[in-house]
Amino acid sequence: MKRTIKGFIVLISFMWVFHTFSKNFMADPNLEKFIARKDQILTNESLWLWMIRLHISLAIISLVTGPLGMIKAIRTRSRTFHRWNGRLYILSIILNFIPGVYVSFFATGGWPSTIGFLILNTLWLGTTILAYLSIKRKKVILHSQWMMRSFFLSFANMTIYIIVAITHNLMNVSYEHSYTIAVWLCWIINLLIAEFIIKKQVFS
Repeated sequence: MKRTIKGFIVLISFMWVFHTFSKNFMADPNLEKFIARKDQILTNESLWLWMIRLHISLAIISLVTGPLGMIKAIRTRSRTFHRWNGRLYILSIILNFIPGVYVSFFATGGWPSTIGFLILNTLWLGTTILAYLSIKRKKVILHSQWMMRSFFLSFANMTIYIIVAITHNLMNVSYEHSYTIAVWLCWIINLLIAEFIIKKQVFS
């Protein structure tokens, strides 16, 4: 059961990386569809594009390095690789805080969505820093738990995508309201899943 859950999480992570990269850097490199959904005026479109691309790129790095840090076999085989992989993961999230906050102010749905995203970004950064501080104090179990919370917050965009698909496409809720609902639910749901995984000790 644990192996199945573990494999599913790793598979989903890499599939979402491929989806995100192909969608935002190949199919629509100018993010025209993304911009078309905005209900606010972008005061500086070129800066927004630069920030959102940076935000997406750093998020992809966290979704690649995250699973590699969680798999016990990799941790056991090479502690050096695990440490450097973890440093890259942590750095990608720390560097992502500023672009994440910036694009939050132009989120679809206005201020309710902005506040939801600011909470998400703060939780993502906070759980990551707590994970780093825990391992520096040699509290390995606590480090693993905080990393799990941080890692599942990395899936926030995927959760938003799923919730919007359900509420907007299936339930006919307006796109703006669907998006706002998804922004708030994404970090709540993902943290609850992380707590379930921690309790089941899937990656221990």
